[in-house]
Amino acid sequence: MTSTAANPVVDRAADCLAAGGVVLLPTDTVFGLAALPDNAGAVARIFALKDRPAHKNLAVMISDIAQLEAIGADVTDLVRVLVASPFCPGALSMAVGLRDTGRAAWLQDREELAFRIPDDAFLLELINRTGPLLVTSANRSGLGTLGTAAAAAAQLTGAPDLVIEGRECGAIPSTLVNCRKVPPVIERHGVLSAQELAEYLA
Repeated sequence: MTSTAANPVVDRAADCLAAGGVVLLPTDTVFGLAALPDNAGAVARIFALKDRPAHKNLAVMISDIAQLEAIGADVTDLVRVLVASPFCPGALSMAVGLRDTGRAAWLQDREELAFRIPDDAFLLELINRTGPLLVTSANRSGLGTLGTAAAAAAQLTGAPDLVIEGRECGAIPSTLVNCRKVPPVIERHGVLSAQELAEYLA
């Protein structure tokens, strides 16, 4: 998706991320913290801001399946079915394996990757500008998500480099399906119910 006109908010967010910053922004589910995945310093700051255990990897947001393939994900038939479902773009996250070769440098030490295509024009425009983004909910580890940017920022251990406000978000995260398992397993129950996904996971 390409923007036909300059969006100053996208510009600010993209510039901040390119400079190694962490951005607190609204998503189509909850408020998130975003950073470029190949900037180790920015990624470390997300873990620190959330007080998140280092072994819990961060998910990535992409704008289309081509970006997923480009970073080295193993895109199976099931993943293609779910990406083509009515729930994508949307509140459906998927855990996938990684190819042995051709993966992005920041994925070299990982065995799997969770990704999501957001149903949000601002985020899709931003991701098309920056490439895939590491995005995680903007809350302290173990605490609930909050609906406003100010409340989300106040819960963190420090200040993000940029806070994007403008609207409230929900309190329920995306539903996470592990597509590496046979049969696939819902590992986090969220916006989408097991009943809604059942026919696609059969």
